[in-house]
Amino acid sequence: MNSTLLWYTTRGAGVVSMVLLSGVMALGMLTRARAGGRRWPRFLTAALHRDLSLMALVFLCLHIVTAVVDPYTHLGITAATVPFGSPYRTVWLGLGTIALDLMLAIAATSLLRSVVGRRAWRAIHGLAYACWPIAVLHGLGTGTDAGSLWMSGVTVLCVAGVLSAAAYRLLSPGDPLAGEKRVALRRAPSGAGR
Repeated sequence: MNSTLLWYTTRGAGVVSMVLLSGVMALGMLTRARAGGRRWPRFLTAALHRDLSLMALVFLCLHIVTAVVDPYTHLGITAATVPFGSPYRTVWLGLGTIALDLMLAIAATSLLRSVVGRRAWRAIHGLAYACWPIAVLHGLGTGTDAGSLWMSGVTVLCVAGVLSAAAYRLLSPGDPLAGEKRVALRRAPSGAGR
């Protein structure tokens, strides 16, 4: 395969991954804040969050595979799997590897949610709050387009979108039944909270 094509595919898939991951983060926070309305039911936010997560994983895999097989960078599988295991842009690629590992943990526990239980799933799913900024830092540090005007604009829009969703979540009243649900979970026999 042409090295130039691999390079463009890696770059493009990386940008699309960041945009999708930002959307996933924003929708996750809006789902948790129970955002919705007459024209946009809450279940659509949760379904879109799930579907975008899967698309983000697809583009992330494309980003990683094309980067690993690209003969220009000579990354190899170690750079994609072992944090800070690459001599090429060690810190920035290491951050990308950490973000990947966190994302895989989140995805695996989401698929096994009924097995691991709600509490463990929620704790591991909270790693998204670390995964996303680490992934953004990875793109800023290793992306060949990071300093370009168009990529700066994309990054600013992604960060603004996630921060807006975070502000909405923090300022929203949240789940009006949250207190009652916590009491019910405490009273439930062990294993019922799964």
